[in-house]
Amino acid sequence: MQATENQRAMSNLEYDLLTALKHKAEALKAYETYIQDAQQMQSQPCVELFQKLQQQDMQQAEELRHHLQEVMQKGKM
Repeated sequence: MQATENQRAMSNLEYDLLTALKHKAEALKAYETYIQDAQQMQSQPCVELFQKLQQQDMQQAEELRHHLQEVMQKGKM
């Protein structure tokens, strides 16, 4: 028997948003290592690049979190 949308613990959209948010969180953690590695190599351009990427991912994670909250509360956006 296949579960209907109402019987699932979470919708496909909730799962997708949660999975995307998880990947952003993992990337944010990895950037800390990348920044440290670039600092150890005294490569300021790479430090700045990783910091820029980290900031962009942070903003995207916040956006994903907002969408996830809306979808979980209202069932859609």
